[in-house]
Amino acid sequence: MMSRRRLFAVAAGALVAVGGGAAAFLLTREPHAARAPWDPAAVADLPDDARLRALALAILAPNPHNRQPWLFELVGDDTIAVYCDLDRRLPETDPFDRQITIGFGCFLELLAMAAAADGYAAEIMLFPEGEPQPRLDGRPVAVVRFARIGAPPPDPLFGHLRDRRSNKEPFDMTRPVPAEALAALVAAAPDLTRASAAPDLVDALRALTFRAFEIEAATPRTHLESIRLLRIGKAEIEASPDGIDIGGAVPELLATAGLLTREAAADPTSTAFAQTTAMYREIMHTGMAYAWLVTPGNTRADQLAAGRAWVRVNLAAAATGLSAHPVSQALQEYPEMQGEAQALTTLLGVPADATRVQMLARIGYGPTVPPSPRWPVETRMRPA
Repeated sequence: MMSRRRLFAVAAGALVAVGGGAAAFLLTREPHAARAPWDPAAVADLPDDARLRALALAILAPNPHNRQPWLFELVGDDTIAVYCDLDRRLPETDPFDRQITIGFGCFLELLAMAAAADGYAAEIMLFPEGEPQPRLDGRPVAVVRFARIGAPPPDPLFGHLRDRRSNKEPFDMTRPVPAEALAALVAAAPDLTRASAAPDLVDALRALTFRAFEIEAATPRTHLESIRLLRIGKAEIEASPDGIDIGGAVPELLATAGLLTREAAADPTSTAFAQTTAMYREIMHTGMAYAWLVTPGNTRADQLAAGRAWVRVNLAAAATGLSAHPVSQALQEYPEMQGEAQALTTLLGVPADATRVQMLARIGYGPTVPPSPRWPVETRMRPA
């Protein structure tokens, strides 16, 4: 929650305070159990059911604030019913569940890709009991039937599943994004994806995405929604492997020293708040290119299609060595953000009366980062 220089200086002092146990402390702070679903063993250890194998890979999908809102029910011997866990929505920043629905699109695309890699066709029926508006409800988001007949060939992008990240670190500003790399992202989902590294557009999007971050942080109810989802340190992350994880030795040292707390992060007059803002200024101003997704409308089906496209773009980024970071705050539908939403639509040249920008991501070359925590697949099952 601080600038890196200040963070490591304070951590060094805290490390001295830990004393002789410092080395052992540092070696045990990674939340390995929370990342276990990314290990191939998490699939190998499952019962012999193609649906479970596919679900164990689909849960690695990107999703807003890492809420992992999916619940699923095994029906008969070939079908999965997919539901939304209504307690895992984001009512302040996502008041119409648009972003949560996009996350379900990511999930369904990976589910279909995993099924194909296992020799099955995944026949997906969206909202079989009707499309919920203005928010999701208890009806199924999708019903998916697995069939051996007509199985598509494995998608090459699926081989990069465990390399996929949402990289929230600053990108290398000495490395431009080549045109051919951006073209590979667009080719992953060409109907919906646009991308550009045009300098004027990049400069404008850097400024706009940071303004959107500031608005979210300055709006108490939207900011507190994120604060409540902070998981600080290994114990919290492994107890609740969702939300916004702040793990590793340095954050734990800061938390131990009382310098990293939810209260400080929530207080707009605090040093922690100011330094978080400075950190995000750096992050948002290191986009080297941008990709965005445009749908013909804003139905639930459009939102799911955007999610299916986004995870493909994210996989394509991993395949080309690029980093991708969704920076879609300006697209959020609460009143304070509407000016930035209109400005973004205009900047991207998207006719607001006919189409909808669903996602925006900064693209560049970032450092290697670990995968996000995940709940094990069995914890997201709901009894039939």
